[in-house]
Amino acid sequence: MSAVSRFFHALSVSCVAGLLAASTLIAGPSGLTPGPVELQSVGPMAFASSGVLLVADPKAATIYALATEDSGSAQDAAPQIDNLPAAIQSSLNLDGKVELGELAVNPDSGNSYLTIKVGDQVQLVRISGAGEISQVNLDKVMHAKKVLPNPPEDKEVSRRGRTRNARNESITDLAFFDGKVLVSGLAAGDAPSRVIEMPFPFAENSVMTSVEIFHAAHGRVEDATIQTFLPMNVDGQPSLLAGFTCTPLVRFPVNALDGSEKVRGTTVAELGNRNTPLDMLVYEKDGKTSILMSNNNRGVMKISTDDIGERESLTEKVDNGGTAGQAFETVVALEGVQQMDKLNDSHAVAIIDQNGTFSLRTIELP
Repeated sequence: MSAVSRFFHALSVSCVAGLLAASTLIAGPSGLTPGPVELQSVGPMAFASSGVLLVADPKAATIYALATEDSGSAQDAAPQIDNLPAAIQSSLNLDGKVELGELAVNPDSGNSYLTIKVGDQVQLVRISGAGEISQVNLDKVMHAKKVLPNPPEDKEVSRRGRTRNARNESITDLAFFDGKVLVSGLAAGDAPSRVIEMPFPFAENSVMTSVEIFHAAHGRVEDATIQTFLPMNVDGQPSLLAGFTCTPLVRFPVNALDGSEKVRGTTVAELGNRNTPLDMLVYEKDGKTSILMSNNNRGVMKISTDDIGERESLTEKVDNGGTAGQAFETVVALEGVQQMDKLNDSHAVAIIDQNGTFSLRTIELP
């Protein structure tokens, strides 16, 4: 995530070709070739299958599939690291401030992967279940890449007193679902918000669909940018549940995202204004399916999925930071969660801001 989901493993996943784990670089899944990968920016990440990590580089408008050669029995918990940037800096003997990027957990091994930025350099780090921190060597790695067509121009634009580079949102989230890669972000042009579906590892026949929503907090239809999303089956229908700034939750049928026309999603909830969703994951507990959403300003929300497939779209303005639609509760015990990804059926790995110090923790799914 988000952007990242960056931290969801789809409910219905088709396996890619097997990946052999070894200490030396060996043949990987079909379509991956050895070579260097140089990341220009930090973007969302998600695991596909068999240790293949999807890494987004918004600055380059590029998606990479990296063979991590990471397999084995999944761990029940991640290591507890009180000061994560300091631990990374010490373990890797890095000079300069360590800025944390995006988090993804390998469901096969339970190891956590994290992008970091030191100066102008973006690096990929692995944190094992035993707490060992190591740098992933990208100088010669089995990989494939996909450069996205028609990204926003890479330049700063000032409007209404704000300066923004739309290229930084060329990729806001990505996920592996039903054997394909799904990507959200911005394009150049008059209908910028889009979802891209592409084969895995990658091919030319990508499908790009412009999307729009009714934004209840603003009371109007908008080409808003998806910040994070979940692919999941809703009443047997493959769907995307997408979170937007300020904070609509919107359902899109995957089958409707066929590139033929702009698709307006079904706004199933308004979760409050002045807020941006960061990550979402889905889980089952006590016979109920719930969505866990972390936010930059409204804590962690546990959102009910009851009747979410039958809910009609919100069509009226929701004033004064109010909420409407799907029921949810704020999980007070998870205050400060900035990044999260599912570890197993009952736990997730999270990066938590504790008064400005970022720690790595295993959290129980509420």
